[in-house]
Amino acid sequence: MWKVKDVMVTNVVTVDIRVNIRKAVERMNNREIGCLVVLEKGNFAGILTERDVLKRVVAEARNPDKTLVGDVMSKPLIVVDPEASLKEALELMFEKRVKKLTVVKNKELVGLITMTDIAGTHTEMTEYVRRLSAKYDIPKRMEKIIRYYVV
Repeated sequence: MWKVKDVMVTNVVTVDIRVNIRKAVERMNNREIGCLVVLEKGNFAGILTERDVLKRVVAEARNPDKTLVGDVMSKPLIVVDPEASLKEALELMFEKRVKKLTVVKNKELVGLITMTDIAGTHTEMTEYVRRLSAKYDIPKRMEKIIRYYVV
């Protein structure tokens, strides 16, 4: 059985909770990534995703120079152990209605895993996503991934 550690990305980028959105988005753009794990005094505080920026900054016409990451990030941070199975990670994503999980071992950030990472691994996981899709009310943010990779 595949585990989270087998498909997670390990080059996770972080940002401080007090950084403004413009600087955070610049970091995301420079690294060509879609999210940043947010830290407050070295501890996990949440996650800033592209969707957070669109919904809570752009759509609300907030000033990105005056809006702080902590004002718009998603929280609490949903974490998974690197030894968890991919099925456990998928179940957690569906339960918590998120597409990304931060991978933490011994209170240390070791990776990030997304529904796309899992859905693209192999047919067993694709079938498991199908079963979870039938069991749970699928959040809109997951529909595109499920339609593209699964159906």
